Amino acid sequence: MEVGAADFQRALPRLRGRVRRAAFLAIDMEFTGLHSTFPQNSQPSLFDSPAERYLKARQSVQRFTVTQLGLAIFSNENSNKYVVHSYNFFLFPSTLGVTDVEFTLSASSIQFLSHYGFDYNKFLKDGIPYMNEVQEKILSQHLLEGSWKVSSALDRDVLKKAIDEVTCWIGAAEEEETMILQDLSGSQMFEVQLVLRQALPNVWTQPLGDKVMVKKVSPWHRQLLENSPDDCCQKELILLSARGFTNLFQTLVTAKKPLVGHNMLMDLMHLHDKFYKPLPESYEEFKRNIHNLFPVLIDTKTVTKSIWKKCQFPPVSNLLEVYAALCSKDPKDPTCPVIALASDCSKYAEKKSPHEAGYDAFLCGSVLLKSAHLLLCRFTDDAVEADPSFSQYLTVLAEYLNKVNFIRGGVSSINFSGEDAPCRHPPLLVVHVRGWPGLNERQIYQEFKALCRFDVRWLSKNQFILLSNKFKHVRLVLRDYKHHPHLRISVYRHWRHSPRVNCLLQVSSIVALWSLLAFVLGGAPCCSF
Repeated sequence: MEVGAADFQRALPRLRGRVRRAAFLAIDMEFTGLHSTFPQNSQPSLFDSPAERYLKARQSVQRFTVTQLGLAIFSNENSNKYVVHSYNFFLFPSTLGVTDVEFTLSASSIQFLSHYGFDYNKFLKDGIPYMNEVQEKILSQHLLEGSWKVSSALDRDVLKKAIDEVTCWIGAAEEEETMILQDLSGSQMFEVQLVLRQALPNVWTQPLGDKVMVKKVSPWHRQLLENSPDDCCQKELILLSARGFTNLFQTLVTAKKPLVGHNMLMDLMHLHDKFYKPLPESYEEFKRNIHNLFPVLIDTKTVTKSIWKKCQFPPVSNLLEVYAALCSKDPKDPTCPVIALASDCSKYAEKKSPHEAGYDAFLCGSVLLKSAHLLLCRFTDDAVEADPSFSQYLTVLAEYLNKVNFIRGGVSSINFSGEDAPCRHPPLLVVHVRGWPGLNERQIYQEFKALCRFDVRWLSKNQFILLSNKFKHVRLVLRDYKHHPHLRISVYRHWRHSPRVNCLLQVSSIVALWSLLAFVLGGAPCCSF
């Protein structure tokens, strides 16, 4: 089900109720970009530690925004049946108040989403607003001080038109006479009322659906209306509107349901940055914050990587293929969880919609249930009792909880509830170039690309380091380049290849040589009495 700004406030109470009754929640997000090309060397690398990768990803999260958030609410309504309400929320940064948010578009990401049918008009015209705690605090302060400013150029044009209409009308109007302002939407409803009330002491405003009624009133009547509890422009109501989707995010946080994603590190970073607080510089602080917000995380990429090693599944490259492979495993098993889409969210029962956030969230939650059931069967030697509970599934998933997949890195996952595991890599290789002047990192990468994939880092003049995440690639390159005329490849030894160690050894050798020379030329000291 698609939800935009026009429907969100009306749907919010129902959404909150379903979240609170859920067994678990699955999410997915689409962004205006993934990895920023600015500054240089910000692309993910096998050389990255988790903390280094976080700092790179943080720069990207700060530059890009969320276009669509998918939320699949899995409710265990009876026995082993899960009813799923899956939603697509189009999001757009709040323009209400003084903060104007800037974000970047990546051409390749826009092209990718367009290929899969993403509707950018809904993102731009009907995106649900949102803000984090810092932005909300700034807006709240300006509301308190009355220092209101309209940041959107579009809203300024709408406001100018509304003010012109009201000022032309008010001179000839009698007290209690009214007029109607039309063609207003979203935050414009609040902005028009706040600006008119601030500029004209003898008017009062009231929303009527997507219109605003303006009434000419006496100063006494105006004061009475301002103190009314039914005033739609109270600070709390304005903040509620400006928070938009953040209101639902806060419900997700307070519900403390298990949160499921697939390769969900970037999703978690955007959740923190857009709806909670700007991402901290400290990687450990980020981990603590996320764990406090969502104490139980399950990354289906981490789970299925392990299952694929233990079970005979065909190779897969995306979430839809993982789902299809798991569906093909024992399709007639009566103890398997039954997953049914709710009647008002049945779109995905009829049509596959890859890379639509709501559909991917539905796939993600379904993959979790099927993977957990498979693990439970292995744990009990296929003696699974009828209608296993979700708590039983959580028990067999215990080793994967709060372990979020780390793509192409020295650790397999990031542990949000403890210390990360030590980095483990195949041995580094060092390439010594002979008779091939001017070679750079990119050319070295292209040289090995056809055979296998390595990340490359410059070491010293005519030397480069290669790093792979596969031991077989290391063995392959050592074998096939053994007699190469220009590239001599060997296993990296720190004491032998490190420029710092070599510099230290050279300095030590010089000092030792001078000491020996001084001793020889100066002769042995003589004793005097």
